[in-house]
Amino acid sequence: MIQLAGVTKKYDDLVAVDDLTLEVARGEIFGFIGPNGAGKTTTIKMLAGLLRPSAGRIEIDGQDISSAPEETKRILGYIPDTPYLYEALSAREFLTFVGKIYGLSSKVIEDRMASLFTYFGMDGWAHIRAEEYSHGMRQKVVVSSALLHEPRVLVVDEPMVGLDPQSARKVKDLFKARTREGMTIFLSTHTLAVAEELCARIGVIHKGRLIACGTVEDLRKESGSRSRTLEEIYLELTEYSENEA
Repeated sequence: MIQLAGVTKKYDDLVAVDDLTLEVARGEIFGFIGPNGAGKTTTIKMLAGLLRPSAGRIEIDGQDISSAPEETKRILGYIPDTPYLYEALSAREFLTFVGKIYGLSSKVIEDRMASLFTYFGMDGWAHIRAEEYSHGMRQKVVVSSALLHEPRVLVVDEPMVGLDPQSARKVKDLFKARTREGMTIFLSTHTLAVAEELCARIGVIHKGRLIACGTVEDLRKESGSRSRTLEEIYLELTEYSENEA
């Protein structure tokens, strides 16, 4: 469903992402972790079509995102690390705007919006302007807007930022439910417990390069670790990569 082949992104002499190659299967939640500045958000933005690779190829469901950006974005949902909204719009107005961009009918928008608002407990806030929202409320609106057109692929950068435990659980349960229906999720996060709980496989990026990829057990073997937690495995992998450099 998602294929990256030799993907590289350079900013002058800085190589932010270096020859990244990986595949994510249909219905999989793939975790993408790494230190600050490792290349996670740059990769996410290339997957979402916001940045063009300097080299390499990105395909979403068989379509090249560089040569067919509009077609690819129709089947793609994107949740950024910062929940930007139009301050003067309410959640209802914002989701209606997003739905119209994707060509959804008013009936479909209304039905899906009502379901998402009820699920996230937002009914009482739906008509209030975004300028009044907390960070957590903004995040729920952004998650809802990304799912409104029922994308085949969801690209997520730090999904739990600002969410209380109950709301975070709802987001995780929703992601699991959608992947059971066939959605593919590429999820970047610093919260290793979230990656360990949700992701079938995890890729570790460090200094722009993919240094490990697989299940938690695969990462444990690759690091030569006896550690039980992903956090300990991750620290050992990145420390080893740092020493090798």
